Amino acid sequence: MILEERPDGQGTGEDSARVQAAPSVLKGCDSLVQTQHGQLQSCRAHLHQQISKELRMRAGAENLYRATSNSWVRETVALELSYVNSNLQLLKEELAGLGSSVDMDQPESESVTVPMIPLGLKETKELDWATALKELITEHFGEDGASYETEIQELEDLRQATRTPSRDEVGLELLAAYYSQLCFLEARFFSPARSPGLLFHWYDSLTGVPAQQRALAFEKGSVLFNIGALHTQIGARQNRSCAEGTSHATESFQRAAGAFRLLREKFSHAPSPDMSATSLSMLEQLMAAQAQECIFKGLSLSASAAPDSCQAQLHLAQEAAQVATEYGLVHRAMSQPPVQDYVPASWTTLAHVKAEHFRALAHYHAAMALCKGSSAAKGELSKQEQIFQAPTSHEPRGPTLPQQPEARRRLAKAHLKRAILGQEEALRLHALCRVLRKVDLLHIVVTQALRRSLAKYSELEREDDFFEAVEAPDIQPKTHQAPEVRTPSLSQMKVTDIFHRLAAGLKEGDYIVSVNGQPCKWWKHVEVVAQLRGMGEEGVNLQVVSLLPGPEPRSTGARRPALLRSHRECGFETPTPARARPWLVLGWSRKAKQGKMGGQPQPCTSGDCGTCP
Repeated sequence: MILEERPDGQGTGEDSARVQAAPSVLKGCDSLVQTQHGQLQSCRAHLHQQISKELRMRAGAENLYRATSNSWVRETVALELSYVNSNLQLLKEELAGLGSSVDMDQPESESVTVPMIPLGLKETKELDWATALKELITEHFGEDGASYETEIQELEDLRQATRTPSRDEVGLELLAAYYSQLCFLEARFFSPARSPGLLFHWYDSLTGVPAQQRALAFEKGSVLFNIGALHTQIGARQNRSCAEGTSHATESFQRAAGAFRLLREKFSHAPSPDMSATSLSMLEQLMAAQAQECIFKGLSLSASAAPDSCQAQLHLAQEAAQVATEYGLVHRAMSQPPVQDYVPASWTTLAHVKAEHFRALAHYHAAMALCKGSSAAKGELSKQEQIFQAPTSHEPRGPTLPQQPEARRRLAKAHLKRAILGQEEALRLHALCRVLRKVDLLHIVVTQALRRSLAKYSELEREDDFFEAVEAPDIQPKTHQAPEVRTPSLSQMKVTDIFHRLAAGLKEGDYIVSVNGQPCKWWKHVEVVAQLRGMGEEGVNLQVVSLLPGPEPRSTGARRPALLRSHRECGFETPTPARARPWLVLGWSRKAKQGKMGGQPQPCTSGDCGTCP
């Protein structure tokens, strides 16, 4: 399968201002991470080789078991199969632990918060741009490819730096800058008729399995995936014990969800599992759930200033129920094939633990609201009658909050009982996962919540309490601040096309086909001249077709026209490349009107297509 870029977005936009040089861009590279990534990738590759070997042995043993009728051979093969299956299970657990040991990266703070799930970056091999680009520049553009060694080296340095970006905003700007350059390269060098013939190698983020393609869409999609993954790492490192850190974490997870959604909508036929539609949908759900969790944490920090507010506790109960619902959906997505085959088992278990933990927190906060239900809070209680879910789908409304103190106490005990049972279930699930057992922070958080519930239950317990136990209803999930899936700002840092010199200036024989995005194919000469003279200091954007010499047949010396070559900007702006039609298996899905330039799509003039830098 070739990764396809769906055909309705174009290139890179019109805002390529020269505001930052290459050396400053490379500040986002973290050279210390490269050694760690290399060691991790080496271990992953070794484990996958062993797993592949065991799978081949199992397939052969199964074929032999089905083919033979000799009882002694069948017994021997059955023993061998049990041994191979045992080895496979151990290798898969080791591989899952290897991925999770790096992914469980948490903020450096003394506070106790629930751990998040950051995503590891996709890793890649070095790529030789020089040979292919020099040949293409010489053959297609009719210029000396060796004279562009500086530009090619700048491109190679930029790509090398993006392999180990720093986990901060500077690292995000570095990846966005390289993504922008890929859009320039796509418009200038890649077309249905010719391409540099490069082979892009990338490793799967979840399994470490290598994949390779010649389509530039694979390179662009992998960089976009890493932008989303880096957002998850930045979000997981935030100090969520304060309002500012919680806000930053929420923003990071929202942008990560936006990156994965953009990748899922714009690309198809991914060659690696981590970029498949099902995986990206699951990752988007996971990041939205983690953003919802950060929102709950921020609200709980605000509610701590007014611990006796009944309404605040009821809001927290519904917010916690919403977080539990989100993680329940994530756990369901992780547990279904084919996602369950390559997602680390520790992630699936952690999503299940969080679903139980936050469901228990919802009942705890409901109990606290009932305990705070004094006479001054009766009005608040009456306003929140829809906090409980209906027992069955046939009943339109759930039970109302009681007004009598004794009834509130009994219902609070019932909610605390469900909170205790939920936290105990979360601890049980935590203990079953070998990887999560090493995450002491998660055990501490759940244990503290259990102790609070037990302490409050003891306060409400009475020796003469002989009433029939009350069944606590489910909490109605509701949020007052739903997370927004935000597309990463790829145009935040303006970059200059590295190869802008390749098409700079008009040449004799060029054909002007549009002026500032307006087709002028049928304009008169005087009309074009008048339009150009009427432009002020802001400059003018010209789209030009150049006739370039092609390879001459042996029998004739005829010349052939080249593809649409570039956009030429006259004035004070930096030249930007023209949008050539993408590959047939490659294209953006933003609907663009087709112009009359040999079927070429119109360029993006607004810069708001969501994918232009």
